Amino acid sequence: MSISADFRNKVKPNWCPGCGHYALQNALQQAAANRGLEPHQLAVISGIGCSGRLSSYMYTYGVHTIHGRSLPVAQGVKMGNRDLTVVACGGDGDGFAIGLGHTIHALKRNMDITYIVLDNHVYGLTKGQTSPRSDVGFKTKSTPKGATESPLSAMELALASGATFVAQGFSQNVKELTSLIEQGIQHKGFSFINVFSPCVTFNKTNSYEWYRNHITSVQDIKDYDSSNRLQAMENIMNYEGLVTGLLYQNKEKLSYQEAIDFNQQPLAQLTITPDKEILYKMMSEFM
Repeated sequence: MSISADFRNKVKPNWCPGCGHYALQNALQQAAANRGLEPHQLAVISGIGCSGRLSSYMYTYGVHTIHGRSLPVAQGVKMGNRDLTVVACGGDGDGFAIGLGHTIHALKRNMDITYIVLDNHVYGLTKGQTSPRSDVGFKTKSTPKGATESPLSAMELALASGATFVAQGFSQNVKELTSLIEQGIQHKGFSFINVFSPCVTFNKTNSYEWYRNHITSVQDIKDYDSSNRLQAMENIMNYEGLVTGLLYQNKEKLSYQEAIDFNQQPLAQLTITPDKEILYKMMSEFM
């Protein structure tokens, strides 16, 4: 049986000391081990940004894609080999700015993969500019007088787009985060997990202490029912998106693969022998 350490390679992460992304990596590794996966059974597909490095730090199959494109690649991997457990990850800029169109369509398509957004409310890799999740008044190099745009509500967006698994975690609560990732992997459909992952270098506002003082857990909300979509939306709005835990899960809707009756042998298992004449002709076009 695998253990968490089996999913860590020899590449030392170079995130800033104190970055919330370290906890997410540990939670993902532990969740994979808890689910009984082996490294060759997991694929981690990442985008661009500080979070994009995650696929390089994991001993699994992995692809470090271009900005905003982790979800198309992750869905392609799953369609090519549905036996793999596929986890896509990216930052709030990656998923809610340049990649927002892909995010919305992936949410409604309901393919059987897990998408983790490492949400730090700032562009960290490019040294501190506002992201779609930055709060009004947030001062950065790109908004020295404070951000004027309202932040995008990730949880409301996910529910409105038809997501069947919506959860939110906090990188300082590794136990809960690990459990949410486990549940997301187990869910038959698209699992969306937003993670508050503080940037200790470029976001001094949304700090660990700030989140501890503002977050509400669904466990503290009386009679919370994660199968009730309307209740989930109401609580997300009532707590201004600062609620953690499993917010909504629909176990009835078929995953994309089930809906299209995708029962043929996975592409990864097919033996494909192309016609030599056609192959050489194609190769000659690039030589």
